[in-house]
Amino acid sequence: MLNGKKIVVVLPAYNAEKTLKKTCEEIPKDIVDDIILTDDNSRDATVEIARHLGLKVFIHDENKGYGANQKTCYAEALKLGADVVVMLHPDYQYPPKLITPMAALVTSGVFDVVLGSRILGNKALSGGMPVYKYIANRVLTLVENNMIGEKLSEYHTGYRAFSKEVLLNLPILENSDDFIFDNQMLLQAFFFGYRVGEITCPSAYTKDSSSISFSRSVVYGLGVLSEAWKYMLQKFSLKKSGIFDKNGKKIAL
Repeated sequence: MLNGKKIVVVLPAYNAEKTLKKTCEEIPKDIVDDIILTDDNSRDATVEIARHLGLKVFIHDENKGYGANQKTCYAEALKLGADVVVMLHPDYQYPPKLITPMAALVTSGVFDVVLGSRILGNKALSGGMPVYKYIANRVLTLVENNMIGEKLSEYHTGYRAFSKEVLLNLPILENSDDFIFDNQMLLQAFFFGYRVGEITCPSAYTKDSSSISFSRSVVYGLGVLSEAWKYMLQKFSLKKSGIFDKNGKKIAL
């Protein structure tokens, strides 16, 4: 508990056997009430290790995609009575110790969504982020900020904390099951007026860190621009999109 709120950490996992134990060891157990791992049909020992660590494990019987994995994570966390859900990748790219300040910014009522930004603090490249990914991140973020009128340092971090209200009220079940899910969810948070904040998050890129290929990165980048365009069209009432429909599909308890 933190500030009287239940904190649940969710780990969307796929082939994370090499880094899962190290990630879990640094999760702050003094404030985290439950840890959920959703396995997207891994081909290694991720599930066995997760069970050995005492995590609550949910398994997809087929590979459904990164977005679908998160949908399961959030649904199961809310069933446990979470007030704040922190999504952390189990590949040890992001420092688990930041769960405490990220969750605190939500439980204190300062923000509804908190992002761990690899760009703030100017540590991304020294942490091993490939140069092409850094450049793409900065360019896409600049373009997206200008398109939707916000000022984030990055839209592409996989380290996020959400209030229960955000997860229940955003139509996230309308979103993609693929990597663009993250971007859609942020756009929804802005569209529906939730407060989004950031903290500095040093990152560590190693050979065991999860990463998408260059070709899939290009597809993702084009998808980001497409989703920002949909946001603009919806904002100016020019064309409706299901992901910005307040009556769209939501997680139901």
